[in-house]
Amino acid sequence: MTDAILVLNGGSSSLKFAVFERHGELPLLLLRGNVSSLGQQPRLRVDAAAGRSKIDRSLDEAPIGMGKAFAGVASVLAENDLLRRIDRVGHRIVHGGRDFTEATLLDERTLKALRLLEPLAPIHQRINLEIVALAAELLPQALQIGCFDTAFHSTRPELAKIYGLPRAMTEAGIVSYGFHGLSYSHIAAKLHDRYGAGAGGRTIVAHLGSGASLCAMDAGRSVATTMGFSTLDGLVMSTRCGALDPGVILHLLRERRLSGDELVTLLYEQSGLLGVSGVSGDMRTLIASDDPAAAEAVDLFVYRIGREIGSLAAAMGGLDTLVFTAGIGENAPLVRERICVAAAWLGIGLDEERNQEGGELVSNATSRVDVLVIPADEEGAVAAEMLVFRSAAPPSTGEGLR
Repeated sequence: MTDAILVLNGGSSSLKFAVFERHGELPLLLLRGNVSSLGQQPRLRVDAAAGRSKIDRSLDEAPIGMGKAFAGVASVLAENDLLRRIDRVGHRIVHGGRDFTEATLLDERTLKALRLLEPLAPIHQRINLEIVALAAELLPQALQIGCFDTAFHSTRPELAKIYGLPRAMTEAGIVSYGFHGLSYSHIAAKLHDRYGAGAGGRTIVAHLGSGASLCAMDAGRSVATTMGFSTLDGLVMSTRCGALDPGVILHLLRERRLSGDELVTLLYEQSGLLGVSGVSGDMRTLIASDDPAAAEAVDLFVYRIGREIGSLAAAMGGLDTLVFTAGIGENAPLVRERICVAAAWLGIGLDEERNQEGGELVSNATSRVDVLVIPADEEGAVAAEMLVFRSAAPPSTGEGLR
């Protein structure tokens, strides 16, 4: 019987996976897990689902590559007798460029076009495509299908996409793409379930994890977002700098004589909360720290989010709903509270008890804005796309960024 969907979601230091059974209009979760801390002491964890056993075990005492992480996932699938059932593998692909705005069959032509987008997402795209190759080797009978983080933002108006650059550069693909789209797609679906077709009206979703961004949505469709051409833009993140004056880049190139590779390392891996604090890029560590620099890093994180909420509310002409999601958004009541205080001028009122308890609705009775906490589920969003996937792929130019 081949009726199962495997979803693979690879990051710079982790590999999340889930298996779903096709069950009417909704995917039924059979198993979910992740390989975490690939660059330190990797662990394999599997949540109990559909009567299966929970797993939490070390994969190694030393850092491992994505190949070994994937082998750990394959062993779990084999142990649970799932390999023979999988006929579709859904991959979260960070960058789909301008051509890929819906789930797409990952044939060689498509993969060639996606490889050309690696300079736009240098940390993630290569990893995503490596996982596609590993999955195709393990499951040659299954369709390999890409779902793109950029696709959700393709509905934005043109003015939200273009920069003040010469038109030839815009036409060559130097535009704002936006990211975390699969997370936002999942939240939009949850808002539709809660509110109906209006999906919460004018909504700002705060995806706050190690990577962080905000998205303004009107009736569940992306209107504006804080990430742009790359995953560096917008908010201060765990180790990424967020929005930066281009003059800083010129200074680093001309005066500090940094190479391209040194710039990538600095901006993606040594900046953000880690760089500002000098302590950690982990919000839990910063909140617990007595170091003034750690407190300043948290202050900067909150300040930039508060400022961007104002900008996105202006783009929509108001705000009806604010949603927190992802690791920090779901698990840091203090951060939620401070952000809501910063945005109180929009009519946001937080209920302290609800916020600490962590239920879905955390706003108080007098708040003009509904404040919600909704768990992220990128794997579920990919599985939902797999259910409606049609094998015909959209045309791809194969040209990438020109």
